[in-house]
Amino acid sequence: MSNVNLLSHRIEKIRGRLSTLYQHVNASSLSSVESSAELLPTALVELGIVSESLQLAMEELAQQQERLAAIQTKVEGSQRRYHNLFELIPNPYLVTDTTFQIQDANRAAADLFNIQQQFLIGKPFSSLILSEDLPLLQAKLSQIHQRNRIELSVRLHRYCGGYFTANLTVNVIADWETNSTVLYWLLHDVTERKRVESSLNSSDYDPFKDRSVHYYSKGEIISLEPSKIWLVSSGVAKLTTLSDRGEEMLIGLVRDSMIFGSSLTALQTYQAIALTKVQLVSIPLTEIAQSPRLAQFLLPLLEQRLRQTESFLSIYGQLRVENRLSHLLSLLKQEIGQPIEDGVRLCVRLTHHDFASVCCTTRVTVTRLLGKLQQEGKIAFDSRNHIILKDKLF
Repeated sequence: MSNVNLLSHRIEKIRGRLSTLYQHVNASSLSSVESSAELLPTALVELGIVSESLQLAMEELAQQQERLAAIQTKVEGSQRRYHNLFELIPNPYLVTDTTFQIQDANRAAADLFNIQQQFLIGKPFSSLILSEDLPLLQAKLSQIHQRNRIELSVRLHRYCGGYFTANLTVNVIADWETNSTVLYWLLHDVTERKRVESSLNSSDYDPFKDRSVHYYSKGEIISLEPSKIWLVSSGVAKLTTLSDRGEEMLIGLVRDSMIFGSSLTALQTYQAIALTKVQLVSIPLTEIAQSPRLAQFLLPLLEQRLRQTESFLSIYGQLRVENRLSHLLSLLKQEIGQPIEDGVRLCVRLTHHDFASVCCTTRVTVTRLLGKLQQEGKIAFDSRNHIILKDKLF
């Protein structure tokens, strides 16, 4: 028996005892003092019992109220936590009833529509959708009770003008507290993705178009993110790693329209340093995975990097240091050479340590061999100390 039913049962017993006592009073002859005197102790005893029962009932009622207050506090705390979590969800969320009236909206949704939260509450969700897309929404929502989840893409009004394209995921949830059904709408703004896809599908595809340009000065270390790759717009950067002795080793060079990134290597230590002023644009890996056109554009650039890496590896296979240096100069001529009147000028300066790391020798040896090549007239240096390759063997 529940506490409420038990309390009700005890009150009924009290009422019964009082009713019986009242009947005895009416049935007794109160004309004599003896009869009244005999009835008085019984009445007092009964009233005492009734008083104790009422006191006990009041104590149980007070305990019940305390328990209810504790439960209410816990429920309110849970509601606050739910609301706080709902507010902090980074994705835009709306909650509607089955007539699609908005009952709740988190901050991300308000930011997406460019309106304060309170002005979204009570609005029909259909009023936020472009009229051309309403038939699609209505057709999809007619299936909601069969699937409990639908997905579609529509265009939504943004307050203060304009609209955006959003992917909607709608889930049907039973609300046990109100014994009703609510719809949870998860919104993803895909306007930018649609723009990129449109750009990729155009005949004059330009991977640099509409992307933010990042600038690095000469000598700066370029930040690397595992989720993105860099595409060089202009300039030259060198790619390095660390040897077992902790020394920096040159493993690649990137210039205009070449790609690099930490996701393209298995090396634990990998660094990119600007050799000139460098301009870069970043491309998320997720975008590459979703865009066959972009992946098609990047494939030749990956092949280019692979060929360069193999060329660097071939240098290590030369037995004599002189041959390694000769092969390296030939590779640099191809990668960063600029034709001039009396030869091919390397557009950036590499340190003797860079040469030494590729040729597996010392800086002293590199200095000596470069001096020898200069004496033989195979190389020269301009006023900025850039190497000029004169010999056709390179």
